Amino acid sequence: MWRLKAVGHKSSVSGKDLEELKQKRREHEKVLRQARRDRQLVSKRLLLSEEEQEKELVETNRAPFSQDQIREMLHNVQHGGEQKAAHLEILRKALRDPETHVIFTKLENSMYVLVGQLSGHNAQCQLKAVRCLHELSSSPHPGVGQSCLSATPYLLTYLSSPSAKFTELCLYTLGNLCPEGAVVKEKLVVQGIVPALANCIQNQRCNLAVMEAVGFTLSQLLQDKDATEVIPMVMASGLVPHLISLLTPDPEFGMGAAIECAWCLHYIVSRLSDPSTLITEGLFSQCSNLLITLGGAVAKESTNDGVELLIWPLLRCLGNMLASGVCEAAGCSAGVEDVRLLAALCVFSQTYLTSYCALSRESLWVLNNLTAGSLVFCSAVLFLNMVPALLQLLPFSNGINTMVLRVLGNVAHCGLGYCIQLTQAGLLPVLCTTLKMADPDIVILSLEVLHLLTASSPQVAEEFIRMDGISLLEAIQYNNENEHRLRASNILDYLHAH
Repeated sequence: MWRLKAVGHKSSVSGKDLEELKQKRREHEKVLRQARRDRQLVSKRLLLSEEEQEKELVETNRAPFSQDQIREMLHNVQHGGEQKAAHLEILRKALRDPETHVIFTKLENSMYVLVGQLSGHNAQCQLKAVRCLHELSSSPHPGVGQSCLSATPYLLTYLSSPSAKFTELCLYTLGNLCPEGAVVKEKLVVQGIVPALANCIQNQRCNLAVMEAVGFTLSQLLQDKDATEVIPMVMASGLVPHLISLLTPDPEFGMGAAIECAWCLHYIVSRLSDPSTLITEGLFSQCSNLLITLGGAVAKESTNDGVELLIWPLLRCLGNMLASGVCEAAGCSAGVEDVRLLAALCVFSQTYLTSYCALSRESLWVLNNLTAGSLVFCSAVLFLNMVPALLQLLPFSNGINTMVLRVLGNVAHCGLGYCIQLTQAGLLPVLCTTLKMADPDIVILSLEVLHLLTASSPQVAEEFIRMDGISLLEAIQYNNENEHRLRASNILDYLHAH
């Protein structure tokens, strides 16, 4: 997926084996992204050409290098004359083995030699040196990344390089270093990583591989809980409008840049008490429109592998902006009350119910935030006949049914006509089922919705009584805690009085 081509290489590995390796890498990358989504795990990236992937396949039993061998490689790099680039490549291949990383960093002047080649005037040696640093930055060993700090000023400077491949390597190396701890992040911020990223995104705007790398590096910087101090710098740097404009997937390049930029925006939105600036810059409408488009694609296609990776951060951006309560104040409500967004959310909640249950729940969370206090969207739920589809989700746990009940409660809260339509759509018999569930939260929410329905119309109350609702409420009074008893008693008192 990194688009690094090996020119003129004849493969000694079968096409089938290579394709299997590529598939494993794609699956591994997908797992990393999903882990970051679920646990905000900071992932690292290693750029490999197709040739390197093939060699990795056939060199699985490679013996580790000794300290003396690594020392000799460094000596050859330092005194290799015209062969320095070739010796750097040998060193880089040695650093493909993670066990070599610790040996390398413990050798005296090892980073001095590498940074010396990075800061020199030989472009080929600079590229090879960055590749060595890139291998070190992806190390699983604690502390190896911190040893690369002496190189970061040069990596940041080279983000203005005209070479897209060189810039991309520098970006992923910097992004890999961000998880090394607060000290590394603070140093990168002081060294000017935010303005460097802003400058890079402006200069390399047409190269989506570089844009994806910018998004990755910035998201690594923003993920940490202590990133609150960085966000004002990002907001003032002019990065945000570029991130918003990159949200749309490219037909040829794919979704990589859009996914990374969406995560960056999510981290920013989730830590801003007032996201009105982002809304004014078009983030709300961009997220809404893209989710509508993706909803149509998911509804039409039988397989949408990977689409959920973009849907997820878009939902979080949208849901957090809605939760902030500033959307209407920012004037966005008049521009984004597109009911197709509700249809898209409904599609996501159904399509990903079994494969990505949490994504289904987050779709319903956004639907809840949209319908809360909005006559337009509550009317749209009824107009689009979404209630039967929502009722089908009530047997599912893991927060699915609680979100559905909240959405239905938002609609019922709008008044008599809405309650009658919910009743006509079959809500009452379903509530009779959810009132018997063991989950106390489900019972409470069911009682709240039932209270709104029965209080809205004598006809609805009579229908509930015909469903043996009185005995059901009496059972709740007898078997449950005080809050359940009180709510059930209130509904019973109303039913007896009418």
